[in-house]
Amino acid sequence: MAEELIVSQGTKEDMYETLLPQIASVIEDEPDLVANMANVSAMLADTFRHWWTGFYRVQGEELVLGPFQGPLACTRIRRGRGVCGTAWEQAKTIIVPDVDQFPGHIACSSLSRSEIVVPLFQSGRVVAVLDIDSKELNTFDAVDAHYLERLAELMSSSLCLSAKNL
Repeated sequence: MAEELIVSQGTKEDMYETLLPQIASVIEDEPDLVANMANVSAMLADTFRHWWTGFYRVQGEELVLGPFQGPLACTRIRRGRGVCGTAWEQAKTIIVPDVDQFPGHIACSSLSRSEIVVPLFQSGRVVAVLDIDSKELNTFDAVDAHYLERLAELMSSSLCLSAKNL
């Protein structure tokens, strides 16, 4: 496991290209989902310094707060509710340039202005979502979606996502 995070000072692409191999190294031998979510949240937060970075885990018909970096967060989100619940229900990445324009947005913090949510899959079903919020409008784009979807695939393929790990 890496003991020091190397953060690229280049473009957003450079930052992701530097970060993803480090994440792979940290999570490759750790089967515990919560431990990996905690480290990935910290690594993303240290690299990009977004307002909130974390995970919600599917528990029955709700998303339940998992490891995160940032201020106090919503604890439970129903399927189809808010950006996270919608990404879970639709099983796809959602980019929201302005959260005030998203129907049914859940305002866990009034300081959050834009958001991206990426589902993590196991055996074709969503088992968790990665949620990242920014205090700035229009923070996230196709570049973020591409790399964060690669990250979600990396986590899904390297973890043994069994019911006991969730």
